[in-house]
Amino acid sequence: MKSVRDMFDLTGKVAVITGGAGMLGQKHAEAIGEFGGIPVIVDIDQGLCDRVADKISQQFGVNSLGISADITKQDHVEVLQDKILKQLGRVDILINNAANNPKVGSTGLDGVHNSQLEVFPLEIWDQDIAVGLTGSFLCSRTFGATMALNGGGVILNIASDLALISPDQRIYRREGIPKKAQSVKPVTYSVVKSGLIGLTRYLATYWVAQGVRCNALSPGGVYVDQDKAFVKRLSQLIPMDRMADKDEYKAAIVFMVSDASSYMNGSNLVIDGGRTVW
Repeated sequence: MKSVRDMFDLTGKVAVITGGAGMLGQKHAEAIGEFGGIPVIVDIDQGLCDRVADKISQQFGVNSLGISADITKQDHVEVLQDKILKQLGRVDILINNAANNPKVGSTGLDGVHNSQLEVFPLEIWDQDIAVGLTGSFLCSRTFGATMALNGGGVILNIASDLALISPDQRIYRREGIPKKAQSVKPVTYSVVKSGLIGLTRYLATYWVAQGVRCNALSPGGVYVDQDKAFVKRLSQLIPMDRMADKDEYKAAIVFMVSDASSYMNGSNLVIDGGRTVW
């Protein structure tokens, strides 16, 4: 029987992180690297992937790898897997983290804000669904099947507190701006994050006999120097009266992809300062 400390050990385990060059993606990679795992940084920009991987390698002494890929395309995902298997020989963990998350604030044509549902562009809908849901499906199908053939693994989908509750659009309102030009949280964000919860439940049962577990993590909002008025309004919706620090999800990542969560499957871990209980 492993000790509790040993259950968190990720030494030698290969973890593919989509959207790995983004703010939270880098934090996921740091968490993996700190516990001995080998993070594979997957994103669109190869140069950025390389820089993040190099930083992780130097900081934690692991052989982190950066690979650019468009996860909305099946052939790109297959090539991605081939490269990883050729260079590292295995895949143990998949973190579906990639998502389009446009900043709320820009105004569309004729003073109408195009994040509003009435004018939300179909093109943007297609793009957001492609990255957040289709990409997660393609990566899960490809890497999950390989894990199932090779003795098991872990899939972790990064959802959101907004997979469980509706966005409170009042926190995005700006004084002195006409209603039609106000920013809103786009419909696609809620749809993608809710869809990931459904994908999690499906995958949790599909390869369970082959040792593949799947769970979701639903984080709350992360503080990254947002407008003070916005931060205040959002914080008032959270019992802990603050947003999350960008490092506060790292321990949860290690727990959910390691043997420490070996009996956890098909679950959604909500870490949101209590927002969803109000």
